[in-house]
Amino acid sequence: MAKYEFQTEVNQLLKLIIHSLYSNKDIFLREIVSNGSDALDKLKYLTVSDEAFKNIKFEPRIDITFDEKESTLTVQDSGIGMTDEDLTNNLGTIARSGTKAFMEQLTAEASKDSALIGQFGVGFYSAFMAAKKIDVYTRKAAGDGKIWHWSSDGTNSYEIEEVAADSAAAKKYGFDKPELTGSAIEMHLNDDSKEFASRWKIEELIKKYSDHIAFPIYLHYEQKKYDDKGKETGSESKIDQVNSASALWKRSKSELKEEDYNEFYKTFGHDGQDPLHYVHTHAEGTQEYTTLFFVPQTAPFDMYQADYKSGLKLYVKRVFITDDDRELLPSYLRFVRGIIDSEDLPLNVSREILQQNRILDNIKSSSVKKLLSEFKKMGEAADKAKKVETDKRTDDDKKAIEKWEKFVRNFNRPMKEGLYSDYANRDEIAEIVRFKSTDASGTGDGNYTSFADYVQRMKTDQKSIFYISGSDEKNLRANPLVKAYTDKGFEVLIMDDDIDDIVIPGFGKYKNEFELKAVNRSGSDEDLGGDKEEAKKKEEEFKPVTEKIKKALGDKVKEVKLSKTLSGENPSCIVVDENDPSYQMIQMMKAMGQAGPDLKPILEVNGDHPIVARLKDTSDEAVIADISEVLFTQALMIAGMEVKEPAEFVKHLNNLLSK
Repeated sequence: MAKYEFQTEVNQLLKLIIHSLYSNKDIFLREIVSNGSDALDKLKYLTVSDEAFKNIKFEPRIDITFDEKESTLTVQDSGIGMTDEDLTNNLGTIARSGTKAFMEQLTAEASKDSALIGQFGVGFYSAFMAAKKIDVYTRKAAGDGKIWHWSSDGTNSYEIEEVAADSAAAKKYGFDKPELTGSAIEMHLNDDSKEFASRWKIEELIKKYSDHIAFPIYLHYEQKKYDDKGKETGSESKIDQVNSASALWKRSKSELKEEDYNEFYKTFGHDGQDPLHYVHTHAEGTQEYTTLFFVPQTAPFDMYQADYKSGLKLYVKRVFITDDDRELLPSYLRFVRGIIDSEDLPLNVSREILQQNRILDNIKSSSVKKLLSEFKKMGEAADKAKKVETDKRTDDDKKAIEKWEKFVRNFNRPMKEGLYSDYANRDEIAEIVRFKSTDASGTGDGNYTSFADYVQRMKTDQKSIFYISGSDEKNLRANPLVKAYTDKGFEVLIMDDDIDDIVIPGFGKYKNEFELKAVNRSGSDEDLGGDKEEAKKKEEEFKPVTEKIKKALGDKVKEVKLSKTLSGENPSCIVVDENDPSYQMIQMMKAMGQAGPDLKPILEVNGDHPIVARLKDTSDEAVIADISEVLFTQALMIAGMEVKEPAEFVKHLNNLLSK
């Protein structure tokens, strides 16, 4: 038997699962059964779409057997099965594209064991929480007929070997019959998990987690027989179907309860938590389709990875088509999980046809509008509830607020992407996205404001929505430019998401009327008013000072200007030319491996500040250099930008302090 090593990171993951997530180990059965359902879905699709599979007699079922004496539990499906290569790819590798991020998040969240398994999609590997050894016997449909055996104790290796059709193992699971395909997962339970080799425990878990699996699940067990006097006379073998095997999304909404949706989602979404929100739609008329969408409680761990796994499944007349098509919903809604079931698409539809299919385009368009409408209602309900005095809020008010805060915290950032990418729906998205703000409504944990509310609070003569962008909310609030605007009665939106500098300039105007202006970009101060002639006069008078600073700083800055906004204790600030990329955008480009341009900011100085005033009457180049470097570097620090030569800053600061 050939032996293969697990990847190092998988080793760590298996240890984490076994040692950190033990209290929630009953979820492993849900995961194994769901994998069996997926295998059946795939074979069902191939039998109607692929010539190589059309002669296969598709008899879908999942069979569960157990042995109390031997402490074994087996889940067998009649699905697509696997080859030796499939076994290596599927069972010998986990989270291939995002293992590092996966591991980091799993380690950090290890204490929250009630939801981890489903949240991270551990799947097959969760079985090692209950099993000390796992054997997999499998034959691929429409393959070469070979039977393969995969085995591991969940430590640092696994084994793969071919099994003869007349062997005891092959006969045990029916693989001695050449027409039988699928996989049998045989779990040798550890001492702490022997309760799972029990009819009642298995039935309980199947009803709880897998009742809505679309294929029949059969439980095999021995039932004792008794005579009239209650004396045991023997036993008989029994096989019972233990799930309802109905497609929940095809049932009428009136006959479903919230608990039904929650339990279905846990199975479907491989999640241990209830969904944050669900949307169930039946559409009839020109096109007939059903959609069932779920919003999870927390953001998927791979949501920002380029190769994220779609959470949607496409069905045609309850026949599974694909779960890996990102065209089902736009990318900014990638956190949505669920089902699209069309009555009008052809069963043999290909991926290429899907991308160009008008029917699917219409379903997609309608689904997006429905989801955005639901999100908007969630926000409106929360806003209404917040207007109620805290001590008078009902449980429904509190629930609405909590629900919306979770949505914003987890999904506000991807929703912002829609402002840039989904032109057709950008007005609707603009009503959903939320921001921190200098107003009380956008200050503090869980507090956010909207464009609509900002506009309601605007000054009578105000024409623009002001914002400041950067990487840290605290630093942005402390930026002297923000104070300059708030001192004059202007509210400033605090935008600290990494994509704000891309999305917001592209968005341009709210309701095509209110222009969004960054206070840390050159030219925005024109909206602050004031005597323009007087400002120009001061600028000319101060020109010798700004020229001294520019000469001292050289190419470090694009320009040095007398500030129209700074006052009081703030001697300097950094702004960016309106035509240049922001510091945050340059950092994003570098993070993606692109050679971003060197940013040359504009330094604005407060002519009334004592430090700046010292430059008026001195020609000492050393003093000018010291003051200029300190003004520039502290402005960089306040703006949250990189200080490339901190030692030089310290030297210049010490020079000033010693004089």
